[in-house]
Amino acid sequence: MEVTNVFSDNAAADLALVEEARKGNEKAFAGLMNRYRDSIFFMLLKMVNNQSDAEDLTIEAFGKAFRALDSYTPKFAFSTWLFRIATNNCVDFIRKKQMSPLAFDGTQDNIDNVTINIQSDLPDPEESLINHQKIAALKDIINQLKPRYRELIQLRYYKEYSYEEISAEMKIPIGTVKAELYRAKTLLYNILIKTDNR
Repeated sequence: MEVTNVFSDNAAADLALVEEARKGNEKAFAGLMNRYRDSIFFMLLKMVNNQSDAEDLTIEAFGKAFRALDSYTPKFAFSTWLFRIATNNCVDFIRKKQMSPLAFDGTQDNIDNVTINIQSDLPDPEESLINHQKIAALKDIINQLKPRYRELIQLRYYKEYSYEEISAEMKIPIGTVKAELYRAKTLLYNILIKTDNR
């Protein structure tokens, strides 16, 4: 990767937003997301070929980037750094999915992998308690959202409704469902970032 000391206008604008975001300016966070959300999403969509996974991975990438913002140095353009975080996170996601017992094709190697995964995935009592605490904490965070966003998250992730089913249930167009669900997930991550920084 080539290091350059002369940033383009876009990279210079990013750097200004990063500096503001480091001070806790929420508009700067939103500005960075607005600049790169679509391009990150479409890159990830090509990698995972699943719209819902790509949406979740997009939010995760921004969440990780924002939490690590203090470690970013303007040696490279912010976009380069962000795309690397998004790519690495997606590669980890794909690797975990491939290691899942669901990726079973009946070969001896896969039988061994399935056995290993089943053994390692069984939580001990302490892990179960931690998982219950995490679920309870997540529900508390979801309850901080506006009722409409809360309902969207609950329908999509607790009841596992499709976009079409949510559209019918809430009597809103599918495009609105997707846009507002994306906004709801963004708000969730913003709350999570603030919670992590306390």
